[in-house]
Amino acid sequence: MITGRTLWELVEARAAQTPDALFAVDETDRALTFAEYRDAALRTAAGLHRCGVAEGTAVSWVLPTTLEALVLCAALARLGAVQNPILPIYREREVRFVTSQTRARLLCVPPPFRGFDYPAMAETLRGERGDLDVLVVEPESLPKDAPDSLPPPPDPHAPADAPVRWVFYTSGTTADPKGARHTDATLMATFTGMAQVLETGPDDRHGLVFPLTHIGGVGWLIAGLLTGFAHIVVAIFDPEKTIPLLAKHGVTLAGAGTAFHQAYLAAQRERPAAPLFPRVRAFPGGGAPKPPQLHYDLKNELGGVGIVSGYGLTECPIIAMNRVSDPDAKLAHTEGPVNPPGAELRVVKGDGSVAAPGEEGELRARGPQLFRGYLDASLDAAAFDVDGFFRTGDLGFLDADGFVTVTGRLKDVIIRKGENISAKEVEDLLYDHPKVLDVAVIGLPDPALGERCCAVVACGEEALGFDEMVAFLKSRELMMQKVPEQLEIVEAVPRNAAGKIEKNALRERFSG
Repeated sequence: MITGRTLWELVEARAAQTPDALFAVDETDRALTFAEYRDAALRTAAGLHRCGVAEGTAVSWVLPTTLEALVLCAALARLGAVQNPILPIYREREVRFVTSQTRARLLCVPPPFRGFDYPAMAETLRGERGDLDVLVVEPESLPKDAPDSLPPPPDPHAPADAPVRWVFYTSGTTADPKGARHTDATLMATFTGMAQVLETGPDDRHGLVFPLTHIGGVGWLIAGLLTGFAHIVVAIFDPEKTIPLLAKHGVTLAGAGTAFHQAYLAAQRERPAAPLFPRVRAFPGGGAPKPPQLHYDLKNELGGVGIVSGYGLTECPIIAMNRVSDPDAKLAHTEGPVNPPGAELRVVKGDGSVAAPGEEGELRARGPQLFRGYLDASLDAAAFDVDGFFRTGDLGFLDADGFVTVTGRLKDVIIRKGENISAKEVEDLLYDHPKVLDVAVIGLPDPALGERCCAVVACGEEALGFDEMVAFLKSRELMMQKVPEQLEIVEAVPRNAAGKIEKNALRERFSG
């Protein structure tokens, strides 16, 4: 494992140590070695610098996982820009808010992708803001210039003094997404720990099926640079195409969560005579609950050690993670011990006391991976306790061995495929529909999604239809990720004496 204080130092160090080793290959068999990756990033950095991007420039990029996105990420790191990766599921409403709050000077988008016209959205936002430039990132289309035109890279800093270079957004429990401020040091600590527990090395091939714009996607980029493994880059996860691609390139780390793992298992069961992934070592996971049986099924039917999952949030990624050497009972039922070294996890009961092993309470975290507060500093006071621990809002416990089990949430958040959906945001929009008298949005267990979003609606004389609900929410610029998959019409939404919606009763009623 090499070391580096910044992402760019890792790019240079890895290119120097293993220049001819494979860095990444995509669906069309385009490939880059580590040296080619460095060189492409330098040329792109020079092109971006010619366009006005410099140290501290805020750049938002909403891109699928492609070689171009990986190059752009490294190029921005070389310049010392403040990167704001945005998930491609975001739409005009969210991107407008994010680019305004970050004061982005450049917005990078793909050409029309998965049925959505990103350039048209970007042009709308540019028309609203005269100081926002737009770059459409297509294959081989990144701006380029001679690297010798670049200024020196920004000076590295000690971890405690490292400047904020990243802003990742999380929906949390508020209607507007929250911008979590990170440094290269916070990300480096997180994903150094991940690489260690997964025992990654240059012979590994990682299926990068996870969005690069998620903090975990950037984390896998960092982990690959740290230990020299290669990525199999996938822009759109389609089991019929993606699984043969992963097999072709000898995937050893098949991520990235429950929905993906179930797709692999289903494919293996369709052709049980031969192993789907002959070289697989582990199935990394996180972001959503995992059925314990899924771990055993993957291990027994596909091979490797099974699911190796972790627990974390955008604000404090990978607070805990299992190790490839952990026993099955831990891998199946827990999220592993606290990680990386120096991190702390405190379980706090309702009365404010620290819970004993096995006792449930709110999970609170601090450590070298902890974010530097929100871009909206007014949110910070409620986010941390008096000892500087981040209040995750999640419920869980530590067992006698220090392994974490997550049992629920204090916050009213639905986690669908690892992404947070604010119930209040969807409720507030649905309340505006003329047919809706009252509404509660709840999360229901779903074996494929982790949770599915369900809208429980009380109407007047005319009931709201499912297709009508979807069309209405899309017209209000809500991203499709947040649109409920289920609609239940009730005579009245149950509330207690204080007027609070009794969501537990609704979950029990509709969980079947």
